[in-house]
Amino acid sequence: MNPNPPIKGRGAQLNTPNKFFELSHEMRDDFLEYCAIEGEEADSNKTLYLEVFPKTIVNKVESPDVGMMYSMNMYQGCEHGCIYCYARNTHEFWGYSAGLDFERRILVKKEAPKLLEGQLKKKSWQAYPIVMSGNTDCYQPAEKQFELTRKCLEVFLKYKHPVGIITKNALILRDLDILKKLAEDNLIAVNVSITSLSEDTRRVLEPRTATIKKRLETVEILSKNGIPVNVMIAPIIPSINSHEILPLAKKVSDAGALSIGHTVVRLNGAIGEIFADWIKKTMPDRADKVLSQIENCHGGSLNDSKFGTRMRGEGEIAKQINDLMKLAKKKYFKHKSMPQLNVQLHEQVKDGQLKLF
Repeated sequence: MNPNPPIKGRGAQLNTPNKFFELSHEMRDDFLEYCAIEGEEADSNKTLYLEVFPKTIVNKVESPDVGMMYSMNMYQGCEHGCIYCYARNTHEFWGYSAGLDFERRILVKKEAPKLLEGQLKKKSWQAYPIVMSGNTDCYQPAEKQFELTRKCLEVFLKYKHPVGIITKNALILRDLDILKKLAEDNLIAVNVSITSLSEDTRRVLEPRTATIKKRLETVEILSKNGIPVNVMIAPIIPSINSHEILPLAKKVSDAGALSIGHTVVRLNGAIGEIFADWIKKTMPDRADKVLSQIENCHGGSLNDSKFGTRMRGEGEIAKQINDLMKLAKKKYFKHKSMPQLNVQLHEQVKDGQLKLF
């Protein structure tokens, strides 16, 4: 019997040290006491929701190769448990680990709708698409309980403000009524993440996400309702999903997607250790090969933080991936494109009322 069986339903299999804590730092026991009050053991496999109180919710994105200028996140941490998630490292800023803590300690910003409305009402604010979420999925399981994404969409609709969504959860269809109204004024664009057509791959790579079938249905339903959809084949991981680029592109194009995008996996910060531990436990037969090929894409390292190359990689393997994506776009999306969102209407509804002409 395996003395250390895998933790079912989770991506990460360990908690890495928090780089912001010195080795001599001793954690206070407030968290353990809180868990005891809530009837949960500190190291159980349950998810704990913790409310936090930020002063702002809209963030200016400084990275030049991300493709967005503003983002907002109603939740920090993500129960989806995607093993490769670049956002894991941000959990360390809150005093948690990028590993299991990221999946089991979800920080909830209940004031998000109010903070968003305050931002959109500012006289100095100039309308520009705000993306939900630039960090963690706005339709992760916590959304079923708190409905913060839906409430924020209602704010965007009220102020006729453009919004983008990134998700891999079919829960977005719950809000189809609001999305359709936003689409009438060209105020919404949805990015659905689909990294594989294999359920076996999806289960180990993204353990608590919607099934591939559900995600393809989501693309189809959104598209049929006039809501523009871009599919993110991201990240592409050599020898795990890199062979699926062309069939996946065809599948999502047939479902109605207007475009596709991609990134080459990079394992920055603590994610390198988390991913290496995971793949050696879940795919021991090809672990060394996959890790070596990822390093080949980033100059011999699992991580690349350089703008311009970090998202696409370098070297022979990265070139093959990028060339396949170019071919996929040419073959299946030649006469398709995502629309530019409307940034004009918002000025007419500042303060919640149409300006008099």
